[in-house]
Amino acid sequence: SCRLFASQLPQPSDGEAESIAPARRHRSKIPEKMVDYRFIYPEFLPETDFSLRNAIREKLERKDMLSRRTAIEIPEFYVGTIMAVTVSDNNAPGKQNRFVGICIMRHGVGMRHQFTLRNVVDNQGVEIMYDLYCPLILKIEVLRLEKRLDEHLRYLRDAPLEYSTFPFDMEAQTHTEGAAVPVNTLKVKLKPRPWLERWERQKLKGVQDLELPQRFYDRAAKVETPWERYDLMKQYRQVITEEDQLPIWEQVDQHRSTVEETQRRQRRRQLLQKGKK
Repeated sequence: SCRLFASQLPQPSDGEAESIAPARRHRSKIPEKMVDYRFIYPEFLPETDFSLRNAIREKLERKDMLSRRTAIEIPEFYVGTIMAVTVSDNNAPGKQNRFVGICIMRHGVGMRHQFTLRNVVDNQGVEIMYDLYCPLILKIEVLRLEKRLDEHLRYLRDAPLEYSTFPFDMEAQTHTEGAAVPVNTLKVKLKPRPWLERWERQKLKGVQDLELPQRFYDRAAKVETPWERYDLMKQYRQVITEEDQLPIWEQVDQHRSTVEETQRRQRRRQLLQKGKK
């Protein structure tokens, strides 16, 4: 049989296996310095649904996105990052409005990419969703760069307000360029049911034990789809191939090495001048 034939084939030794592994890793067509770009700039990746793809529209959108990034600095941030966003508002004093909060969600592709900040105002949870490339945004600040254990923090809506409270006069914390982004392993204690979503069915890592009756976990087990992890076609449809990613990241890298480097130098100069005062 095929299994018997495979078992009779010579197997590589430990030393050969170690030499083969790096060779396989280096088969990637994306340069090493661009590997993390899909996490830093997720909105540049096109739709995974081919029926929604349009090459001309995607190129025009990327051009507009890079032009917008030339006008204002859009820093690196993730779900769990503490941020401040200043927008133009004709009805606010000074014609500007600034909101501080934790990023609980990022979604959307291209110019339609959105992120949501959450904070507590007057003992009430407040969320504001921004279009990342909205021309009304005047400034985006990262006050504390960090990640969380989950891809979203929507469960903060069902958690005590203390997990969503951040001072509006919070000072920005410095982060060494090139250093790894810290991961906050805080586990949130949710309030008792009822909840906005069935969190027991989402396999969340950043939530403490939900302390639910066993019947809730039994129902969650019935609707699980563990076979999807072996569905290669579904995984293929959810991934952008390296051939499609490479020209995108080359364009982003050129922008990063010119415009963003100039923006970083200007920011350092402003911090030095502020420190002297």
